Amino acid sequence: MAPPLANWQFITGIAVNILFVHQSFPGQYVHVVRALAAQAGHQLVALGIEPCLVSLPAGVHYIRYNLKRGNGTDVHPLAAETETKVIRAEACAAAAHQLRQQGFMPDLICAHPGWGESLFLGDIWPGAPTLSYQEFYYAPRGLDTDFDHELQGIPNWASCAKVRMKNAYLQLALEASRWNITPTAFQRSTFPCHWQQRISAIHDGIDCQAAAPNPSPRALTLADGTLLQPGEPIVTFVNRRLEPTRGCHTFIRAIPYLQELAPTARIVVVGETRGVSYGAACPNGEWKDHFLRDIEGRYDSSRVHFLGTIPYQQFLPLLQLSACHVYLTYPFVLSWSLLEAMACACPVVGSATAPVQEVIRDGENGLLVDFFSATDLAIAVADLLAHRERAQQLGAAARATVSKQYSLEVCLPRQLSLMQLVASGALG
Repeated sequence: MAPPLANWQFITGIAVNILFVHQSFPGQYVHVVRALAAQAGHQLVALGIEPCLVSLPAGVHYIRYNLKRGNGTDVHPLAAETETKVIRAEACAAAAHQLRQQGFMPDLICAHPGWGESLFLGDIWPGAPTLSYQEFYYAPRGLDTDFDHELQGIPNWASCAKVRMKNAYLQLALEASRWNITPTAFQRSTFPCHWQQRISAIHDGIDCQAAAPNPSPRALTLADGTLLQPGEPIVTFVNRRLEPTRGCHTFIRAIPYLQELAPTARIVVVGETRGVSYGAACPNGEWKDHFLRDIEGRYDSSRVHFLGTIPYQQFLPLLQLSACHVYLTYPFVLSWSLLEAMACACPVVGSATAPVQEVIRDGENGLLVDFFSATDLAIAVADLLAHRERAQQLGAAARATVSKQYSLEVCLPRQLSLMQLVASGALG
């Protein structure tokens, strides 16, 4: 499918050279890259480490590079993450230097500095402006690292020191950037005030043509042979990995209460069950198994389905079947999955935490509950399963919110306009 506004010109009549830097390219740049590739004349080059998992448009040149070394064995623990970032930055700079020797001169560098890669690019191309994709600025208190006292405990000076050191490379990346972009106002608010003045909040954009309600959804067969039928009370919960940062413990603990209130509900959980993306690993096995032990013997496991990671081609049809979608998160980065569920007109029950409250207004386009209350979560979900007219009204309002504020039609022109302003020197 061609990206919306593919003929929107980045700089009218002028071909530009743009370097993208992302560990797992294209990542958040996927829609921008497709839009620019649809225009004639631009030279689009990308640097990254991981293999590209999507089909890139013709004319986009992705160059992978390898790390030269690993972390040292005697590095101070508080400096280990900084060393990791420097190792990655060195490898990226070496690949960039080869590009420069081959004659490539970017008019703009779009970089995700989250793994450190972009730190030294200003020394390869001193005159090229960098527009950095900033996701989150860590804080020892008041955000994600001291939110869940059951699992995180009360922070001491040592844990605070570790969090503060996570920002060391971010400070360098901010200093090296001509301008910055972040997806939401909440994420922008996590940065120090003097940096917020140089950060634009523009979401990556949701493809509301693909993520859309289906008035005649097809039945979906799960890997275990279970057939999900249209009209069933299907409850969906999606994480990249099942972990406390995304509320897997509250959701799993809500299952017995939900099944008491809605015994015919099918509970479908999507996400890798091993390891973590954010936060600490489970001290004894995996988080999924750890929390399932909390409810052992109190729920009907035959109506709970853990799918693991599924292809995107199956993910959207699942959302289109969902009668209620649950999204929980610490005060942290907002997931695309919430907005995609809303775009599919799923009635959503979300956590009353800052990133979700930016998107969902309780009782208007979804329901909000206390992140830690499994009982409140179960009651809210069961209420939507029982009152389908209200659920459909909330789902329609949710889609309207995404279409108006987070769709590609809205966000992509704003992103391209910002890139033009930074490349031209009008910002920074």
